[in-house]
Amino acid sequence: MIIRVRQGDSLWYYSQLFNLPLSLIYASIPDNSPNLLFAGQQINIPGYVSQAYIIKPKDTLWNIAQKFNIPLDSLFLLNQDTSSSYLQPGQQILIPARVTNLIVTDINPYTYEKMIRDINDLTSVYPFILKRTIGRSVLGRDLIELEIGNGESVRHINGSFHANEWITTPVIMRFINEYALALTNNQPIRGFNLLPYFEAIRLSFVPMVNPDGVNLVINGAASAGNLSEQVLQINMQEENFNEWKANINGVDLNNQYPALWEKEAARKPAIPSPRDFPGYQPLTEPEAIAMAQLAQEKNFDLMNAFHTQGEVIYWGFEGLEPPIAGTIANEYQRVSGYTPIQYVDSYAGYKDWFIQQFRKPGYTVELGTGINPLPTAQFDEIYEETLGIMLASLYV
Repeated sequence: MIIRVRQGDSLWYYSQLFNLPLSLIYASIPDNSPNLLFAGQQINIPGYVSQAYIIKPKDTLWNIAQKFNIPLDSLFLLNQDTSSSYLQPGQQILIPARVTNLIVTDINPYTYEKMIRDINDLTSVYPFILKRTIGRSVLGRDLIELEIGNGESVRHINGSFHANEWITTPVIMRFINEYALALTNNQPIRGFNLLPYFEAIRLSFVPMVNPDGVNLVINGAASAGNLSEQVLQINMQEENFNEWKANINGVDLNNQYPALWEKEAARKPAIPSPRDFPGYQPLTEPEAIAMAQLAQEKNFDLMNAFHTQGEVIYWGFEGLEPPIAGTIANEYQRVSGYTPIQYVDSYAGYKDWFIQQFRKPGYTVELGTGINPLPTAQFDEIYEETLGIMLASLYV
């Protein structure tokens, strides 16, 4: 909710006026310059939207404040150009309304465009959610990272490395929404007061690593634009892309990393394919490159890659994982019911490379059970299982 700063106002006063943690308001100031407030400056109050109200006969700002159970000064703040002594029936004023409902609700199917719409809505209502573009897909779609939190320790979660596993994206987006909603309404999630974690931890999310592939699975070859004939050829002229895991070039992004890549490449398809082709060499695809650069830049303390399906947690690679990785995997099992598996005969994945490169805990979490793409009828169950893992990523 955009407000205009008055002479003498402070962020502390706004935190009292709107019953919000001061740290959330600080984090919502552009360029993190809260000490430079000046009269007339516009800032965004998180967790609120302004709503229009039409003045009725005998209305005053005082009785409007009583009617909506809001502080009188919040009306003065939002309506600085309105004279409280001369309210006229039919006149419009603005009323601050706390957001108490989820924004991320339309998940069937969850295209790239729906994600962008939800990201824009979330960052508007919750400006402490930081958004940036970390790269672009083959077709030029922005690869978006979202970040929440003030702490030094960075924990990362990503989804939709594989195109037909797109249900992982709304799972992540729903959590981001629920986290922000809980912070601004001072409500716990599963008994956790999240504000201390906001202060101590930065959560990094890339909800959709493979947007071209996701849209291909959902919308078909037309979504590939000038590469539509190419994807049809790779897919053996089959117009159903439900088995497609790769990016739009037919490269499996989770086989693109220099972690025993040669071993994986020797037994995988040698040409572009709907799944499993690791590319002609490691890190050829822009999406895979962007994710590698992000990990190197942010130096994550913990990394979770969400996939489907199987309800298992892969957590080791060639004995390079740190001792604490198994402890965290067991906690993930406790809160989700998923089965930890230390080693598997698979290489060149993002989790494998992350463990090899940084010697830190990295996990491939396989959400749900069934045949990909998993039906959205499973979403609520998958979300509840995965919620425990996402919360655990804050406290482990």
